[in-house]
Amino acid sequence: MSTKVQDLFDLSGHVALVTGGSRGLGLQIAEALGDAGAKIMLTSRKAGDLEEAAALLQARGIDARWIAADAAKADEAQRVVNETMERLGQIDILVNNAGATWGAPAEEHPIEAWDKVMDLNIRSLFVFAQAVAKASMIPRRSGRIINVASIAGLAGNTGAMKTIAYNTSKGAAVNFTRALAGEWGRYGITVNALAPGFFPSRMTQGLLSTVGADKMAAHAPLNRLGDDEDLKGAALLFASRAGKHITGQILAVDGGVSAVHGN
Repeated sequence: MSTKVQDLFDLSGHVALVTGGSRGLGLQIAEALGDAGAKIMLTSRKAGDLEEAAALLQARGIDARWIAADAAKADEAQRVVNETMERLGQIDILVNNAGATWGAPAEEHPIEAWDKVMDLNIRSLFVFAQAVAKASMIPRRSGRIINVASIAGLAGNTGAMKTIAYNTSKGAAVNFTRALAGEWGRYGITVNALAPGFFPSRMTQGLLSTVGADKMAAHAPLNRLGDDEDLKGAALLFASRAGKHITGQILAVDGGVSAVHGN
């Protein structure tokens, strides 16, 4: 007898570690996985933000914990993984969402800012994936890794967007996803990426205030920006049994921007 479709999305008994999970897209994904039954471990740099986010999840009936750490530092990432294993016993799902951006013309972009963006946006993906795989996923021959890339990693910059390091890091995240999927498939680990378009957040508030929400939305065929629900279904697909035969894929969640602008 075949499995009921709703059961394919059930994450009861699973543990999800979400980096950059205290707000924005990370918190939205944590909500989706928690609503589906997963226990959630949030991590980001600021304890106050994490405590508030965990309380929001707990108010929804989600088993949520948190660990403050800097995802850009390898020893901190390892500490998060070790502590999550000690407290929850396993890690079934890793959501690599921690990220940063920096706006500056390419000819003037500070090398220190380049390094900061690269360390958080791509090096941390590798560090967390390696640590989680070695601690839990490879020994158990099972796991789901979801990297949060961006449609900025699918194409070049426009003249108005001066985010060379961010775009480069997200392009790296796209191919990191494909390469890791190819290597770790034999362990039963799927590796996929979400590529969001423009979602209002602290990271994007400067651009939003400068350009305006209506102008940003006009770039999308759906004539809207992403909201606080738009990543949930895609994330749950990649995290659950419903996506067990999907790996190495990049899913744009962008209102159609990449379809019409050639990304």
